[in-house]
Amino acid sequence: MDLNYYDTLIAVADDCPVRSAVEPEPRGGKKTVAVLQFEMIAADPGGLTQEDVLFESWLRRQEPAGRSEAEHDRLRAQFFARPQACLRASPLPKKYGWGLLFDQAGRVRLCPMESEEYQRIVAGEVAGVKVLKAMRSRRA
Repeated sequence: MDLNYYDTLIAVADDCPVRSAVEPEPRGGKKTVAVLQFEMIAADPGGLTQEDVLFESWLRRQEPAGRSEAEHDRLRAQFFARPQACLRASPLPKKYGWGLLFDQAGRVRLCPMESEEYQRIVAGEVAGVKVLKAMRSRRA
């Protein structure tokens, strides 16, 4: 089953507390999900799918590191055997002001909410890109 988005912008949540994108910070000396997802997407813009980001951010928070490829593949299959929240629930578009822009191959890159590209897509000026809002942090 394919959980990826294609030609889609996950726009910043309506209740996002920032007015321009900010880089997430580690908390208590540990990398948060937001930090891990930010680092992964920023390091490889247009190189990862939603599935890659969800699984790798989960895996990097587990112990121990340095698994075999077979163990990695087994854990990935096990991870996706359960329902997973999509990147609409990611802290990046919910709290930190980062849109998540997926291309036609389902690869994601960061798109800061203050950028001209983000503003044009949200305004409907870019044909072929569907806009989905990130999930709100609080109920309306």
